[in-house]
Amino acid sequence: MTTSDVSTLSPMQRWLSRAPDTRVFRIGDAAVSRGELLAASRAAAQHLYALGFRRGDVVCLLIPDSAVWLQFLFAASQLGVLVVPISTRYRDLEIAHVLATSRAKGVVFIRQFLKADFQQIIETLAPTLPTLEHLVGLDNTKGFFGGSQRDAALSLPEPDPTALLCTFSTSGTTGKPKLAPHSQAGIAKHAEDVAKALDIDEATVTLCALPLYGVLGFVSTMATIAGGGCCVSQPVFKAESAAKIIDDQGVTHFYGSDGLLDAVLRVPGHAFRQLRRGGFAEFAGLGRRLIDFAEERFGLSLCGIYGSSECFALMALRDPALPAERRAMPGGSPTSADIRFRIVNTTTGMVQPDPSPGELQISGPNVMAGYLNNPGATAEAMTADGWFRTGDLASGEGASFVYLARMKDSLRLRGYLVDPTEIEYFLTTHSSVGAAQVVGIHREGRGDVAVAFVRPRDGRTGSEEELISYCTNGISNYKVPSRIVFVDRFPEITGPNGVKIQKNKLRELADTLIKKGSPL
Repeated sequence: MTTSDVSTLSPMQRWLSRAPDTRVFRIGDAAVSRGELLAASRAAAQHLYALGFRRGDVVCLLIPDSAVWLQFLFAASQLGVLVVPISTRYRDLEIAHVLATSRAKGVVFIRQFLKADFQQIIETLAPTLPTLEHLVGLDNTKGFFGGSQRDAALSLPEPDPTALLCTFSTSGTTGKPKLAPHSQAGIAKHAEDVAKALDIDEATVTLCALPLYGVLGFVSTMATIAGGGCCVSQPVFKAESAAKIIDDQGVTHFYGSDGLLDAVLRVPGHAFRQLRRGGFAEFAGLGRRLIDFAEERFGLSLCGIYGSSECFALMALRDPALPAERRAMPGGSPTSADIRFRIVNTTTGMVQPDPSPGELQISGPNVMAGYLNNPGATAEAMTADGWFRTGDLASGEGASFVYLARMKDSLRLRGYLVDPTEIEYFLTTHSSVGAAQVVGIHREGRGDVAVAFVRPRDGRTGSEEELISYCTNGISNYKVPSRIVFVDRFPEITGPNGVKIQKNKLRELADTLIKKGSPL
């Protein structure tokens, strides 16, 4: 490719123009090079342009992780078209919500995937969506989408890095998901910053076990491409095959939820000798145990990471050189000096001194442009001076921060602000406790009271009285749960970044138990 050709590429396409013969993406035995992905993205851009897609138009991608997914993303980066990914787990109403909310002009979809008939779903929905003009159906994702010879004759516009490129859905655990869009310039900068922070280079092989439609899977993939490495994808996650991929493909980097990493690293019979960097977002309360296991078994220094759809995954992380107890703490130092954070008192709005807890607020090029087509939600999420309100309770520690809890999950016990994870962690130090979740329910005249839900460890059984006594002797009296309830499993929801425990469901269960007469 000549210098003049390179000048017509988008910033992200330029990643692909470097070392064009090296592998960039692999599924099973099928691999594509950077040059092949670049050429395919140009062909897809010409096809979209021929259909009438222009800067600011929206195309939805309803396809599993594949080289085709990346082909259309990089094509959109050339045109200034906004990509809105749709989870392949979604069905009729969820897909309709994303298509309508995004005001999609077109959708690229896999006709059939696993047990889902997306062809029928899309064809049924299309007449109800006035903005939807183009349906591009794929029979499979084994190869690239091919444009026509007529498309190839088209001249493409000059790329605009400031245009919005990709959205990520909020969790939607308590309502319909919102769409958080980011510009190509923001995505490119963050990917390059993460690649530098994680020591990603041409020798890097990243296991991309989380889906591209989720912000952690997306950022892990983009950072690997930006840094010159190769992404190994696993469109349908299975712990056993993921462990085999790590060994067989020489995987060096692996990021995901704590539950995902725990499941993979505990698959017997694997040495994971090439694995040198890894981190997790803690959703299941397994952080410290996972860090100790990985270090003892494999000599691998895992670390906690932090991020969100609105501020990107891996926007903060712990230094792998820190002691285990520090690496296990959610939060960390911002990936880039351009990312700033502050801890704000939720009552006064004043910035809190370290280590006083308050709301974590973020400013920087990693922050979304505002929720797509939702100005009301955007106004609620942003401060008057342009900082994003995360809704997370955190405390500062100099150049880093500690994530404590979602603000709605934090507890006010006997006048003290308490992070429920403190109680959860202490409970898991008891030999009979495999995992614990603590929620608060409000009682008139008492304020919040703590209720702990405990999952037994390895079939061992304890009693409520034994665990309450254990807490009484080991933590402050105001942190001791008023009730401890034993459960076989926690209510969960599977999202793009892993399995999250639904604390709102636990609060409902705690409230129901009390209403039925179980005393506090």
